[in-house]
Amino acid sequence: MTLPKLPAKFIRLCNSVTAKRPRTVIEHILKHGFITTEVLKEKYGYSHPPRAARDVKEHGIPIVMFRVIGRDGRKIAAYKFGDPGKLRMGTQLGRTVLSKELKQSLLERDGAKCAIYCVPFPERELQIDHRVPFEVVGDAPKTSAKIADFMLLCGSANRAKSWSCEHCVNWIELKKPEVCRECYWAYPGNYAHIAMRPVRRADILWNEDEVVDYELLKRKTEQLQRNIPSYVKEIVKEHLKGGGRNG
Repeated sequence: MTLPKLPAKFIRLCNSVTAKRPRTVIEHILKHGFITTEVLKEKYGYSHPPRAARDVKEHGIPIVMFRVIGRDGRKIAAYKFGDPGKLRMGTQLGRTVLSKELKQSLLERDGAKCAIYCVPFPERELQIDHRVPFEVVGDAPKTSAKIADFMLLCGSANRAKSWSCEHCVNWIELKKPEVCRECYWAYPGNYAHIAMRPVRRADILWNEDEVVDYELLKRKTEQLQRNIPSYVKEIVKEHLKGGGRNG
């Protein structure tokens, strides 16, 4: 790939980034023109490449995804710099407010649990998440950030949200925060859509002693040659038909 000539202002912002993960992505793109998910995982050890790309965006540097052919012949994602004219100087919400104090406030408000799975997790495994992604909300003034704008997610839920958001039309094109605020990934307890699709979702995590119940459910569905989601839906439907009675 031919390396594009970048404006001096663009280069200065790239060189100003000191955080390790975005710095790694930036330096590789500056040298090679792009970086693939294979390289991010295998060379640099980043198991969730989209998060590394988002780190770059959160420093105001435009970055876009495209497809290349991987070593196994399949198409994989790669990232390169976007339009230098879309450089965002100024407040970097995603890097300035995600403090230990904010996490402590969220723990006091919600307890040590994932907002998506609604089950407890060790505090160290919970990550601060913007309800409305930084990519959509953009350079909101630092003073406007409120605890209500954030929640705690486990790593699995955060990765699921990232994938869904990054494939949403609102993320890619519209950039309307009000659309995000009606989404499951922003407010899982009260939403109108999931990534602009008129669907509903229930994320169930069997935790600790509940794993035994999951294994029993798994064996039951295997005997019936069914999959777990459809079987659980059927049980819920029958339960609701019966007026929600126990037993």
